[in-house]
Amino acid sequence: MTSYAPRARAVPLVGIVRNPRSHRNKGLEAELADCSNILTEEPRSREALRVSLRDFAQRGIDYLVIDGGDGTVRDVLTCGADIFGENWPTMIVLPKGKTNALAVDLGLPNHWSLAEALVAARSGGIIHRRPMRITDRDQGEKGGSVLGFFLGSGVFTIGTEAGQAAHRRGAFNSFAVGLTIAWCILQIVFGRAGNPWRASTRMRLRNLVTGRELPRRGPGKPDERFLAVASTFERFPLGLRLFGKNPPAGLKLAVLDAPIRWVLMLLPMILLGFLPKFMQRAGTHRVASGPVDFELGGAFILDGEAFPAGHYVLEEGPQLTFVVP
Repeated sequence: MTSYAPRARAVPLVGIVRNPRSHRNKGLEAELADCSNILTEEPRSREALRVSLRDFAQRGIDYLVIDGGDGTVRDVLTCGADIFGENWPTMIVLPKGKTNALAVDLGLPNHWSLAEALVAARSGGIIHRRPMRITDRDQGEKGGSVLGFFLGSGVFTIGTEAGQAAHRRGAFNSFAVGLTIAWCILQIVFGRAGNPWRASTRMRLRNLVTGRELPRRGPGKPDERFLAVASTFERFPLGLRLFGKNPPAGLKLAVLDAPIRWVLMLLPMILLGFLPKFMQRAGTHRVASGPVDFELGGAFILDGEAFPAGHYVLEEGPQLTFVVP
């Protein structure tokens, strides 16, 4: 692990990881690239990203800027985990992607320039968040971990494809989220038997602190569930309240055990923060959790990227400090 310590300079040294392929970066030049205290890197591979982050750590940058979307944030956190460990620079996110869910959670404006972010940094506006760390248990230390903020499995993987279709049709940010949710509900509620939108996935969830499995209710096989999502976000696009009206900090899970039509018709109620007892009895769960042992028979999506089926540990990662307005 590279030894990192900021140098507390009079003029802060800023390291930028810029994704030129991000939606709002295409065809544009990097911001403030001619400033001597601005180090801008546009790595084209994960190995090149590690090299850039290692150089930033050795230089003792004061701010690490991620200029891209949620996927760029995921890659920076994953590649930087072995470099910064628990001691990361103060971070600035410039939301240039198609959805920018992290920007919503942090309360960032849709269009936030680097100059505006650096002014906010000097005024001391900060917020703390912990990403999730997902570690492959089958590969042990060789498998490494990925870090990100929003994980979905089960039918969520098909919904992500619908979201990509919405992007191709010109829908972005909260509008794309709303459009995708509406389309998914229609497919699930009115789909016939055999429709992939109504298929469940082999899934087991066990709390590693208590040793207890999350109980399963409703019809279907005991080792299958319809949908599971996990996040450390506290705010979501469109003001959705997936984990309740006052969600706790840290790792949270929301699970639907089976594609029961009447439960799915009430899904908007859940998304607005309500979870009546009768829906809990039907197999709808909302859990604030410690580390989770997560066995999955299908792929999962982490901040827009698919990862293979397997046996994972899901836990909180390092505490990060983000600059906010």
